[in-house]
Amino acid sequence: MASANTSWSEDNFSCSICLDVFNSPVSTPCGHNFCRTCITKFWDDKVQYKCPVCNELFHTRPDLRINTFISEMVDQFRRSVRVKQLPYVEPAEVPCDVCTGTQLKAVKSCLMCFTSYCHTHLEPHQRVAGLKRHLLVEPMDRLEDRLCKKHDRLLELFCQTDQVCVCQFCTEADHRSHPVVPLKKEYEMKTAQLAKIASKVQQMIQERQRKIKEIKDKVDRSKADADRQIADGVQVLAALMRSIEKWRDDFNQTVKEKLKSTEKQAEGLIKELEQEIEDLTNRRSEVKQLSHTEDHLHFLQTFRSLKNSPHTRDWTKVEVRPPPYIGSIRRSLDQLEETLNMERKKLCDDVELKRVQQYEVDVTLDPVTANPYLILSEDGKQVRDGEIRKKLPDNRERFSKRTYVLTRQSFSSGRFYFEVQVKNKTQWRLGVARESIGRKGDLIVTPEKGYWNIVFTNDELVFSDNPDVRLPLGAELQRVGVFVDYDEGLVSFYDVEARVHIYSATGCTFREPLYPFLCPGLHNYKGSNSAPLIISPVNQTE
Repeated sequence: MASANTSWSEDNFSCSICLDVFNSPVSTPCGHNFCRTCITKFWDDKVQYKCPVCNELFHTRPDLRINTFISEMVDQFRRSVRVKQLPYVEPAEVPCDVCTGTQLKAVKSCLMCFTSYCHTHLEPHQRVAGLKRHLLVEPMDRLEDRLCKKHDRLLELFCQTDQVCVCQFCTEADHRSHPVVPLKKEYEMKTAQLAKIASKVQQMIQERQRKIKEIKDKVDRSKADADRQIADGVQVLAALMRSIEKWRDDFNQTVKEKLKSTEKQAEGLIKELEQEIEDLTNRRSEVKQLSHTEDHLHFLQTFRSLKNSPHTRDWTKVEVRPPPYIGSIRRSLDQLEETLNMERKKLCDDVELKRVQQYEVDVTLDPVTANPYLILSEDGKQVRDGEIRKKLPDNRERFSKRTYVLTRQSFSSGRFYFEVQVKNKTQWRLGVARESIGRKGDLIVTPEKGYWNIVFTNDELVFSDNPDVRLPLGAELQRVGVFVDYDEGLVSFYDVEARVHIYSATGCTFREPLYPFLCPGLHNYKGSNSAPLIISPVNQTE
């Protein structure tokens, strides 16, 4: 079979319906060719079967079969087109500068001729003696950029003063007094530097990847916090709604009971009045009947019993007094507001405490920092005043005069929470302190000096500041919770048993590690203060 004429264009093998190269070509009885799918769909939409090209009408739908000759011609055309379209030089490769017409891929570049050669055109450099001395390198493009623009010579040296590539003539002119080295030597030096740059860049990439992770983690935590906040808000609102509904029911019940009392009073008075009316009606009938009698004796005998009116009440001062509704709604709402405020604070404090308890940390007391009068338990969870000063090294970490002790653990970011049992104590102090606090002699324990703490003494609870902040003290404190949000500058204290927020120091500035610290107070303060302060595990309640 004759081969396809490769000079034919795509139009010679195109379907007149889809205008693309034939796909499974078929011929109609009139001799025109179409894609099998195209002509089939064309006729599916018609009532009469015509040729789309010449409009010849077919009385019955033609039985179409693949035209094998056209099909083979199309295949050969497709192959010839693919061969023509195959590039001799890939985009990333260097073409031969000598080839005319279709360029072949270069295999070497000559730095003396500033030309790139394919296998065929490289042959003289491998045969001619003079050309053999030329420096051949791997193919590279833009060889003109390797020439000195001023002297038209090869750039083969590097000026370390100006950090530019130069030719030999440059070293005898503008760069005469500059240190120059061969490109290879400078390349080796720069390659070594490049490794350091790559390492530094990799480090910067990793730092930014860590920052991305940190940001994403914070967003995830923020989303979790937002979800919890919404859930807590729904819980608080539901509780407040129950309180409002209870107030509504109680208010309605009170109003109804007042109305019922009024109705009952009115019913009693009406019943009494109706009875008197009945008695008076009977008396009126008797009087009327007597007025018609002519029996003098009967009249006089009966008149004596009728002359006095039946016993009745004086109704001039009797009235039904409806309950005073004016102002009752306002008074009731004032009471509701007070109740809701108390309920809201209780609910919010409880929700808040549950939230901060999730940031519980395990801390133990550090004997290296403990005042010599203090006695610590072996597990580092308890501390009390021992009354007797122990002989201990006076290291710089130890409190010398104040009976304080820090924990081993410190915190420089994020949030943390711990609880301390203060039950059966008459004096104590606890909170957090920054790492650089003074630890010798008398100390001022205020935020300005690096201490955020509350103290119980003289039956009073205060936040140590300048001036001190006196705090409300309800039932006897048994356990105190301490929460710190380092990044937000927040220190909060809670009455764990009552589930009440005690106090929060806001707007704090933390620039160094924070340590929880405890002070159990004097052993014999106000009789007995021997009970220890105990760092206790959190017991979360639902």
